[in-house]
Amino acid sequence: MKICIPTMGNRGLDEFVSEHFGRAPTFTVVDMETKEVKVISNTGEHFGGVKVGPDVILEGDADVEVMLCSGLGPRAIGMFEQFGIEVYVGASGMVKDVIRAFQAGMLHEAMDADACKEHRH
Repeated sequence: MKICIPTMGNRGLDEFVSEHFGRAPTFTVVDMETKEVKVISNTGEHFGGVKVGPDVILEGDADVEVMLCSGLGPRAIGMFEQFGIEVYVGASGMVKDVIRAFQAGMLHEAMDADACKEHRH
C-alpha cells in the first residue's frame, strides 16, 4: 500500500505535515511494503500551475491508495473519492509519526463534515 501525506519539504519520513493540503509545498509518498519514500513537488494551482492537488499526486505516483492529512476542502475529498483513494484526517507532526498514528487507528476517514470550513464554496 502507498500512503501520501502533504508535507512542508523534502526530508521524507522526518518532514512535517502541512496543515493546509492544497498549499503543501510537497507530497511525500511512502510505500509501506518496500519502505521506499518519494517526494513530489506541488506544482498545482497554489504554486503557479493549473492542476489541483489530487491531480498532481496521481501524476507523480498513480499507485497512491491512501491520503493522510491534517485537513482539506470538500472538493479535494470528492476528487480523491472519485479516484478510489481513501482520505484520513487528523494528521500532525512528522511523516513517521503520522504513519504510526494511521496504523494505530488514530486517524479517521474524511467525510464532508471534516472539510476545512474556509473551502466550502
